[in-house]
Amino acid sequence: MFNLNKSSELTQRVIVGFLGGIGMLGAIYYGVWTYFILFLFISVATILEFYQLLRLESHLPLRTYGTCLGILIYCLTFFIELDIIESKWLYLIFLGFSSAYLIKLYNKKDDKPFKNLAYTFLGVMYVAVPYSLIHAYVFFDTKYHYEILIGAMLILWANDSGAYFSGKTFGRRKLFERVSPKKTWEGSIGGAALGVTVSLIFSHFFTSLEAWRWVTIAIIIVVTGTYGDLVESLFKRSMSIKDSGKTLPGHGGFLDRFDGLLLSAPFIAAFLKLFPPNL
Repeated sequence: MFNLNKSSELTQRVIVGFLGGIGMLGAIYYGVWTYFILFLFISVATILEFYQLLRLESHLPLRTYGTCLGILIYCLTFFIELDIIESKWLYLIFLGFSSAYLIKLYNKKDDKPFKNLAYTFLGVMYVAVPYSLIHAYVFFDTKYHYEILIGAMLILWANDSGAYFSGKTFGRRKLFERVSPKKTWEGSIGGAALGVTVSLIFSHFFTSLEAWRWVTIAIIIVVTGTYGDLVESLFKRSMSIKDSGKTLPGHGGFLDRFDGLLLSAPFIAAFLKLFPPNL
């Protein structure tokens, strides 16, 4: 019987990436509710992983509370974009943030309450908010445009794959050695070339966005996706760990796999909301 754990890192990366990618694209394509459930699961798994890493350093973020607050933000933005509820319900988010102070007020075991509150809020802002902002660019006039998210994901994966293989083959000049010694300029250029190429190919099949918008999204993903990886590397380096988890063989944890998405999602949402397409 084939044992994935005994395979090389590259084999694990390819197999898990392929199967996971097919599953994700299928869920996004199938319908609005499978998309909702998919990213709700990923969001919860990622924020729990983030809080778990903080606990390794003896920090005490409000893990359950922060996760529930993240779920609230994710669900509220989803139902608002679908026009099921009014935008006034977003004020519940501010109640959620403010109520956290009361919890720490009655927690006698925490001698650094505000520091741990900051870590709690960081988890929400770093993980939950970007996943929630994905709703902003898959819904226009309450209609679900799966092709925008599929295109963004394919560009992101193309950028990651191009950077990985280009870096392995041609990598010489370090991109940001202080934070990520393995990243190179050659890898980044290879990832950018493949990402933009995928965006141009995708624009011929899905004309809901003009070609220049697809290319702009690709540029956003190339830049912010790379920085997202570096930001997560900085976080891991500060904790002296190699991977954020072992959930995804060959990829590490959820933070490792979706770090580029966490930073690119707000920029893509801002671009498409400020310069909305004629859908």
